[in-house]
Amino acid sequence: MNSVPQKNIKEHSLTLAEVVDALVQDGILPADLAAAFKNERRHFSAATHPLAVIAEQRWKSLQAPYPVLDMEALAQWLAKWSDMAYAHIDPLKMDFSAITGVMSSAYATRFRILPIQVTANEVVIATTEPFQRAWEAEIQPMLNKKIQRVIANPLDIARYQVEFYNLAKSVKGAQTRGDVSGGRSNFEQLVELGKSNKQFDANDQHIVTIVDWLWQYAFEQRASDIHVEPRRDMGVVRFRIDGVLHQVYQIPMTVLNAMTSRIKILGRMDVVEKRRPQDGRIKTRMPDGQEVELRLATLPTAFGEKLVMRIFDPDVLVRDFSGLGFGEDELAVWRQMAANSNGIILVTGPTGSGKTVTLYSTLKELATPEVNVCTLEDPIEMVEPAFNQVQVVPDIGMGFAEGIRALMRQDPDIIMVGEIRDLQTADMAIQAALTGHLVLSTLHTNDAPSAITRLLDLGVPPYLLAATVVGVMAQRLVRTLCPQCKQPTGMRAEDALAWKALVAPWKANQPAQLYRPVGCLDCRMTGYKGRMGIYEIMPLSAELKQLIASKADLGSLRQQAMREGMKSLRIAGAKKVAAGLTTIEEIMKVAPAVNALG
Repeated sequence: MNSVPQKNIKEHSLTLAEVVDALVQDGILPADLAAAFKNERRHFSAATHPLAVIAEQRWKSLQAPYPVLDMEALAQWLAKWSDMAYAHIDPLKMDFSAITGVMSSAYATRFRILPIQVTANEVVIATTEPFQRAWEAEIQPMLNKKIQRVIANPLDIARYQVEFYNLAKSVKGAQTRGDVSGGRSNFEQLVELGKSNKQFDANDQHIVTIVDWLWQYAFEQRASDIHVEPRRDMGVVRFRIDGVLHQVYQIPMTVLNAMTSRIKILGRMDVVEKRRPQDGRIKTRMPDGQEVELRLATLPTAFGEKLVMRIFDPDVLVRDFSGLGFGEDELAVWRQMAANSNGIILVTGPTGSGKTVTLYSTLKELATPEVNVCTLEDPIEMVEPAFNQVQVVPDIGMGFAEGIRALMRQDPDIIMVGEIRDLQTADMAIQAALTGHLVLSTLHTNDAPSAITRLLDLGVPPYLLAATVVGVMAQRLVRTLCPQCKQPTGMRAEDALAWKALVAPWKANQPAQLYRPVGCLDCRMTGYKGRMGIYEIMPLSAELKQLIASKADLGSLRQQAMREGMKSLRIAGAKKVAAGLTTIEEIMKVAPAVNALG
C-alpha cells in the first residue's frame, strides 16, 4: 500500500476524487469503476465525508480476502494511506468528563475531531481529515500536552461528538442542581448535611437524559446487567457483558443518587426508603423498537444505595435449543425427559448459569393449546402469554409451597417452580408429581448427582425421590470464541496438560485443532462474543432409583450415572473446545472438577 507522507502536503480537506484515485492506486478499486463513479458524483456535497459516500456503494476490495469496503474498513485504509495510526472509538473505555474538557463541542464539530484519551502528558485526538493540522497548532499551547492524531471512523466521530458532549453537559447540569452532600444514606458524609439545602430532582431533564443514555448504551453493548454503585467520592457504572463486568463511567455522587431515584420512580419503588432492599420492574424499548424488561434490585451499602438492573431480552430468554448450546445427543435425552406426563425434572447450577432460560425455552416448546402450563416464580423473570405465571409473595403467606398448593386446584398439566429451597416446597412438588403433574424446578448444586443428595439432606424420603424424579440436568455458561477473529493454534505443552486435566480421569483423544481468542472490533477486542451452555444430563434409570432408595452415597450415584453414559460438565465442555467453539481456559474456569469416585 502506498502511504502518503504528510510533510509538505498543503492543508486541505479530503475530496471524493482524491480518495477514489488513492483506492485505485492501491489496487483496491478498479480504474473503470472509479472513473464512472467520479463522473457520476461530480456534484458531491462537501458536508458528507468522502468515506461515507464510498461506503454506501458496498463495493468489495480487489485485494484478498476481498472484504466489503464499509466505513470501518475504509477508515483503516485511510489511516495506512495517510501514514497515521488508526483507533476504534470504544465508549466503554472513554472518560467523558476528561475528554470533553479538552475542547468545546463547537470546536470539535468544526474540525471533525474528537479527543478520545487524556493522560498526564498526552492527548489522543481522533480525526477524519489527515491533512488538516491548523487546529493542532491552535490548541497545543492551551493544553500544554503532546497531541497525538489518529484516524477514526467518521460516523463514529460524528455520533460520539454529540453523545459525549451531551452526556457531559447533562452530568454537569445535574451536578450543579444536586445535593452537595451526596445523599443521606452515605453514613460517612452525615457531617456534611446542612451545607446546602438543594435537593436533587429525579425528574430533572438532565437526569432523564443520563438514564435514557445509560439504558440505550447497555442494550447496544449486549449487557446482561447494569450496576450503579456508590463509592466514597464518585459513583461507578458497570456493565456485565458475556459474564464479565466492565466499568463504563464514573459519575459524581449527587448525579448517581438522582439517577437511582429516577430509576426507582419508573420501577414503582419507594423512593424515600433507602434503608432496606427493594425490587422493581421496568419495561422499555430498544433502539429498534423491541420491548425489553429490566428487573431492579436495590441494596443499602456504606456509601448509599447500590442498584442492579438485570436486562431481559425476550429473544434471549426464550431461544431454540441449538442456540442454547445443546448437542444433538443432549437435546434428545432432554426432550425425552420433558416428554413425561408426570414426575420432577430438576435443572441445577449456580446463579447466572442459564437455568431460567433453559426452563423458559422448554416450557415454550411444551406449551401447546392442549396443556395448561403454570409457573410459580420469585420474581417473574419475563411475562410470557403462553404461561399462567404466578408471583411468590412471602410477606402475605404466598410462598412456593403455598403457591404449589394453590396451583394444584387450577387443573395444571405442567408446573414450573422457580426454586426448591426447603423441605416444605420439595414435599409439595413431590405431591404434585405423584398426582400426575409434570414439575420442573431448579436447585443450586455443583453437578447433577448432587441434586439428589441435596434433596435427601433437606429431608425428602429416598423412596419418594426414586418414585418421582425423572432426571437432573446441571449446566454452566461459557463464553464462545468470536467467529470473526478466532485463530487456530497448535497443541502446546501447556495445552496438552490442561486438556489432560480437563478430561481426567476419563480418556479422551486430544482435538486435532485448538483455537485461541484474538480480538477484533466485532467482539470489542475481547476475543469472545456471546455465551453458550454446557450440560450434564442424568436421567434416572431403574438402577439409579434403586441406589437412591437404598440411600447410596454421592460417589455411588455418580459412578452409576457415568456407567450409563452421563458426561460430566468438563467432558461436555471439552466437546465444545474440540469443535472450536470455546477454549480450555473457559471450561476450566466454570466447570467443577469432579472424579468418578465423587
